[in-house]
Amino acid sequence: MGFEFVHQRRVEFSETDMAGIVHFANFFRWMESAEHAFLRSLGYSVHPHGEGTGWPRLKVSCDYLRPLRFEDLVDTVLSIREVRTRSVRYGFEFRRPESGEVVARGEVVAVHSGVDAASGALKALSIPEPLRSVLAEKCGA
Repeated sequence: MGFEFVHQRRVEFSETDMAGIVHFANFFRWMESAEHAFLRSLGYSVHPHGEGTGWPRLKVSCDYLRPLRFEDLVDTVLSIREVRTRSVRYGFEFRRPESGEVVARGEVVAVHSGVDAASGALKALSIPEPLRSVLAEKCGA
């Protein structure tokens, strides 16, 4: 198995629906939270202060396999599937830590971007080389 970054949390009551099951949208929040924690662990940020850059999403998906409920522990497991010049494709598995059971799988493609000062338009930027190298190493590329 390759590199994995694990971000654990406990399901909050406010994250559940009327059936007592985690509302689907929270899996996207958890993917983003794990991505932010992963980048912080490397000394980076998704939105460095004063740089005017960020990581908008190009594609997101999630497949739901088993329900999670209030107070369940869940590990959001991030892996890096692909590193390109301007984008990163992350894979995610949501696992029950006590059994390792996978309850959902997701994917996020994020593009390193900035705002063009002249036009105000968002434009894709090359990932800074130190970060790109670290991501590529963790991807196995």
